[in-house]
Amino acid sequence: MEVRILSAKFDVKNSNQLKTALKHGAYENLDKLFAMQPAEVIEEVKKSGLRGRGGAGFPAGVKWGFLPKDTGKPVYLTVNSDESEPATFKDRYILVKDPHMLIEGIIICSYAIGSNDTYIYIRGEYTTQVKVLQEAIDEAYKAGYLGEKVAGHDYRVDVTVHRGAGAYVCGEETALLESIEGKKGQPRSKPPFPAVAGLYGCPTIINNVQSIASLPFIMKEGADAYKAYGTEKSPGTHLFGISGHVEKPGMYELPLGLPLLEVIDKVAGGVWKGRKLKGVIPGGSSTPVLLPEEAATTTLDYESMAEHKTMFGSGGIVVLDETVNIVELVQNLINFYHHESCGQCTPCREGLGWMKKITQKILKGEGSMADVDLLRELCDNIEMKTVCVLSAACTMPVRSYLDKFRHEFEAYVTENEPSVAEATEE
Repeated sequence: MEVRILSAKFDVKNSNQLKTALKHGAYENLDKLFAMQPAEVIEEVKKSGLRGRGGAGFPAGVKWGFLPKDTGKPVYLTVNSDESEPATFKDRYILVKDPHMLIEGIIICSYAIGSNDTYIYIRGEYTTQVKVLQEAIDEAYKAGYLGEKVAGHDYRVDVTVHRGAGAYVCGEETALLESIEGKKGQPRSKPPFPAVAGLYGCPTIINNVQSIASLPFIMKEGADAYKAYGTEKSPGTHLFGISGHVEKPGMYELPLGLPLLEVIDKVAGGVWKGRKLKGVIPGGSSTPVLLPEEAATTTLDYESMAEHKTMFGSGGIVVLDETVNIVELVQNLINFYHHESCGQCTPCREGLGWMKKITQKILKGEGSMADVDLLRELCDNIEMKTVCVLSAACTMPVRSYLDKFRHEFEAYVTENEPSVAEATEE
């Protein structure tokens, strides 16, 4: 069931070092790359069907095609390595286990879009990842794979690692750009979109680490070889981080399209301790939860997730067993998103704080049915009323928990509300 494309060198000793990477074929396709026209490279990526692995799933090659022509301005590539979504840890594996795969992908993308300067935006707390990545970049410069003449070809590629300050919202592409520019990490209003006016007001492509790291395989083996994995509309493989209540949590590279429950059972060892499945978070904390009966008909691809009114997201699968207190889970979720709100938009800044107070009230046994209804109403009133989707990242899953596990919220109320008789006596 598992495949080895992105993870091919993950178990190889010293896989992060250039000498090891070279033994396993790193950078060997650069002559082939520079023999092609940039438009041909873009077309091959389009043909592969590679979709953005940051969560949205937008076709990478199509995104590159949005860049305006002949603007006279430099074109920038920014690699999103902020990876702040709770339950998501795929990009960190690439940075530590195979950073040269990412660097080679950067060279491929840079040539295709006509960019000479790349910024890798990485979460500041990722100290180990930053150290390993920077060492790999230094090795690549020393060996001539980065710099003025990439692998001896007349093309310059420079790579700069930019460390963020640990703000979840900087995973949003325009907040990321603001942060690189030295400003407060707050999302921009769009349009203009980054492809037209991004970093320093110049055309910019922003791709996730896994998206860029997928390019060397496509360049080496071709689009058809990549499409041999996955489904027609969701081709390729993905690094799935499976956590929560399973016997074998971990990182697994799998082709898209596999049945969700089959992956949980056969790959992750099933629900732990012989307990029953209560729900599955399919793609990180911001994705709506699936009930067991919904998960039973869900496959790991963008289309199936959409059909089940949830999202593929980052591929961070969290398994919930029968002991999970959904109200406490929701409180934890809201606390996180409220803390990470940049405060730019009133519905997010104030609304998430209001939701936090309501859940605290319910958990204390001081809530009412009106509070449960209000919590549900706030989800609708906050969502998509803000510059970015941080508030929606909170309200979409919260709404799903309220709709599918409302009885657990009501239990906190009904068990503590006075009975009719007691109210009459008073």
